[in-house]
Amino acid sequence: MSSEPDISRKLVRSIRRIDATMLVIGSMIGSGIFIVSAESARLVGAPGWLLVAWLLAGVMTITGALCVAELAAMMPKAGGPYVFMSEAYGKPVGFLYGWSQFLIVQSGTIAAVAVAFANFTGLIVPSISGTHYIIEPLVLGSYALSLSTQQLLAIASIVLLTFVNTRGLKIGTAIQNTFTFVKTAALLGLIAAGLFFGWNAGGALFTADWWNPSANGWSLEKTQPAAAAFGSLAFVLVLGKAMTGPLFSQSAWDNVTFAAGEVEHPGKNLPRALITGCLVVVGLYLLANVAYLVTLSLPALQNAPNGRVAAAVMEQIVGAPGIIIMAVALMISTFGCNNGLILSGSRVSYAMAKDGYLFEPLARTNRQHVPGIGLLAQGVWASLLVLPRTVTYAEGDPAPVFGNVYTQLLEYIVSVDLVSAALSVFAVIVLRVRKPKMNRPYRTFGYPVVPVIFLALSLFVMLTLLYLAPATAGIGYLLALTGIPVYFFWHGRTARHAVAE
Repeated sequence: MSSEPDISRKLVRSIRRIDATMLVIGSMIGSGIFIVSAESARLVGAPGWLLVAWLLAGVMTITGALCVAELAAMMPKAGGPYVFMSEAYGKPVGFLYGWSQFLIVQSGTIAAVAVAFANFTGLIVPSISGTHYIIEPLVLGSYALSLSTQQLLAIASIVLLTFVNTRGLKIGTAIQNTFTFVKTAALLGLIAAGLFFGWNAGGALFTADWWNPSANGWSLEKTQPAAAAFGSLAFVLVLGKAMTGPLFSQSAWDNVTFAAGEVEHPGKNLPRALITGCLVVVGLYLLANVAYLVTLSLPALQNAPNGRVAAAVMEQIVGAPGIIIMAVALMISTFGCNNGLILSGSRVSYAMAKDGYLFEPLARTNRQHVPGIGLLAQGVWASLLVLPRTVTYAEGDPAPVFGNVYTQLLEYIVSVDLVSAALSVFAVIVLRVRKPKMNRPYRTFGYPVVPVIFLALSLFVMLTLLYLAPATAGIGYLLALTGIPVYFFWHGRTARHAVAE
């Protein structure tokens, strides 16, 4: 081992600007844009408010990117926000970020996207099903563990992409660029189909009241009764929850910073990739929702089977083949999305291990200059997160109904991810004050207004989720906080090693 050249243990800067931009776009476009509008439309009950929910989520994404770009250009190292937070607040906060990424956010997103990939594959191959069991569910309270053909395919996709990314950045970025191009083209095709061929007088944009949900049959008591305690502000709270799906759809925009240590000319390329990629995706998402609204009636959008709004649009335009077309597009989209998530995610545990806060093997790179052990650990944990199922019971029926944890993962992920993103953005302000002389190849456009906008919107959504979804949001926070004793264990271990040396 010691006879190998030192270069074999280092990351190599071989991610070009186009690769970095495709990593931003490809990590963001997954399954969310094709399905979450149904739930958001149910929550807000009017076309105008649905677009507002997506617009506000887009504002958060773009303002966040404008801020984090400054940090990425300043500190272009593997680990991204782990490095930023460690610099701004100290190692304990940086560690909690990295821990929550591994335990919940990154691995949970990989698992959720893999489940979505298998779900869409099942539209084409019926034997791929959540009810076609290889191992029957083992009920453990409100959850169960099982292995269905759907779960097996989800795990297989994680294993395949993990293996591919251990073979080096060249193949990983080639796959990312190819799939990102194809799925962006597919999303553009969906938008064009809706705007040019789906446009009809029965669309929600023309038949539903734009701003008065009650006129569309919506009621707070049926939709979100817990919000009633806020009186005239109740709908504002509901709007905040309706942003959860759009925010999940736009999450992972900062994943390129995880691999910042491998980006060529990071002072220029990282800010350009972040800002360009986020602008492209936010624009496409808004246009996609307009396409939904001109094609489908509001009830059809709200009640699309399994939330598959995009499939409902294509079915209305071209008939039954539209479902198959969208299933293929969604398979491509989710597979490509997970490649980006897997490629970038392992760099956080790599950076933590380099600092002595995780097992030393995670800090090693293989002969292809990528953190092979980190990729393996991430793949194993994400695969395990595919196995749990939710357990519910219909009234009067003792037989359990098994779902998946996609929705729960979404709320765990968004709640924790919002805190992480807010800490990253606030770090821009902290470091401007504490370390004004640090080299800043790029400075946040619109500072300090832009970070304040992001922080205000983040706080709004965080408080909304804590009140309206305390179980899932609270569990997400508690899981992240389990990193506190883990940090002190590794801190003590690192300190003892330093004394021994």
